[in-house]
Amino acid sequence: MSTSTEQERTTARGLVAAVEEALAEAQQSPTSHRDGSPLPRYGDTPPVPQPGRPPMSQKATDLSGLMLAGGVASLPVGGSLALVLYAVGQADPVSLAIAGGAPVALVLAVSWLLRSAGRARRDAYTEHHHHYTGPVHQDQRASSTRGVWAKTNN
Repeated sequence: MSTSTEQERTTARGLVAAVEEALAEAQQSPTSHRDGSPLPRYGDTPPVPQPGRPPMSQKATDLSGLMLAGGVASLPVGGSLALVLYAVGQADPVSLAIAGGAPVALVLAVSWLLRSAGRARRDAYTEHHHHYTGPVHQDQRASSTRGVWAKTNN
């Protein structure tokens, strides 16, 4: 038992020494660097066109960004379409009929609901009467209070 414990202690001491050595090396290496080379000259000389792609106008740059955004926006649509086509290839005819009929049924239900709402609005009374049997005081003040915590003094 004592030999295995001594071997473990020797191994642990070796590991501790290796870690301390690595830390000492890390602390000796520099953490920053200053570049002493001279800076490029500048002045009022116009820029020289560089080789490669020619410079673009602001309008062309805006349009190219718009085209890139449109291309990126088409990725989810294409991925969704690919997923639907893959799912259709794995489906049986009954589930395809249900999937094809469900949107049609939804459109028919929504159109019926809108038609009914239009009829109800058309048939609703637009004028109403109040009949009172005593003295009536009608107050028609308007308040235009603004703010989160506001006090109205009428």
